[in-house]
Amino acid sequence: MIKIRVIFFLVTLVVVGVLGLFVSYYARGYRLDLGTFKFQPNGILVLRSEPDGASVYINGHLKTATNASISIPPGTYDVEVRKDGYFSWYKRLVIEKEIVTQASASLFKNVPSLSPTTSAGAVNPVMAEDGGKIAYSVLPGKDVGTDKSGLWVLDTFSLPLGFGAGPKRITDGDMTGATYVFSPDGREILLTITNSSFLLDTGSFTAQNQRINIASRMDTTLTEWAAEKELKDQSLIRNLPPELSDILSRKSLSFVFSPDGTMILYAASSSGTLPEGLVRPLPGASTQRQERSVQTGHTYVYDIKEDRNFLITDQPATIDNTDNPEQGALRWMSTSRHLLFALNGQVVIMDYDGTNRQTVYSGSYFAPSAFPFSNTTKLLILTNLGAPAATANLYTLTVK
Repeated sequence: MIKIRVIFFLVTLVVVGVLGLFVSYYARGYRLDLGTFKFQPNGILVLRSEPDGASVYINGHLKTATNASISIPPGTYDVEVRKDGYFSWYKRLVIEKEIVTQASASLFKNVPSLSPTTSAGAVNPVMAEDGGKIAYSVLPGKDVGTDKSGLWVLDTFSLPLGFGAGPKRITDGDMTGATYVFSPDGREILLTITNSSFLLDTGSFTAQNQRINIASRMDTTLTEWAAEKELKDQSLIRNLPPELSDILSRKSLSFVFSPDGTMILYAASSSGTLPEGLVRPLPGASTQRQERSVQTGHTYVYDIKEDRNFLITDQPATIDNTDNPEQGALRWMSTSRHLLFALNGQVVIMDYDGTNRQTVYSGSYFAPSAFPFSNTTKLLILTNLGAPAATANLYTLTVK
């Protein structure tokens, strides 16, 4: 009887050990090759999409739906995600054995819809540095009452599910020829009309007859704001690898961190080289083509976590919300995984590595006045819908 129990115990240990080994190999991507009856080392592709339920094609063959794990042999694959009513998502991915490669496909509608956000006109929209607010002017006219003309601010982060309570007027009066600049924190705005300058609170209304002219202190205020921004920028790059800090400090026109702080969008002012191995490589890191040689006039995104540097455009583009009608404007979307590229005649959304460039709007608008909102299902564009005599207004563009 004792001998049977010992044998049973030993058999149980062997079975448990074999099952444990099988589960361990399976979790690492190994699969049984029915041709050779051997376990072959595979890689695992974890593919998610927004919205979910999209079809996954690998090398042109339908494999499964998104939000699934796919075990495939090591190699290079063309992966496509398709869903009716949306632009397809495509990437060439390198799958390594025993490595989990994760990819997220954000799908955008191929027939977006437009709806008006303003109706009394909108002139010279300007976005705050953090993307939290947009200021614009409403000029007096025969169809615009005194309760409409003035400077308005639209809060883009008021509600997570939309545009919140809508635009708020922060001062009245004729804004013809007015210029305005947000403070680094977006709480104040410096309004300049003719030879007068006024510092306004972006969260409250200041009547025209209550504004205080600070023209004599305008240059001092702008200098202080520039110093505040410089201090913030230096604090952000202080802990980066020295080679990268040098390029951002001395060889870039400007740079902007992604909302989550893991990416840096920068425009190169002179050439340089980013050495390999600035940070320890991560398993399953991006396998998209990168550019370590930085060229003058080109714009790049550097991935801090994965030490990857991606070319976004080799044409001049603004990245700091100082719009130039002659250049495209690049702006981070709130996902930190996408960029909005506002060009003449079209608005493009792309992945942070420059792939999956989707033209979500093509037509008449006042480039580069296209802005992302905290709700990534919508953008904001300035257009008169192609009617030259019509007043331009801000429209929401639903892209998801």
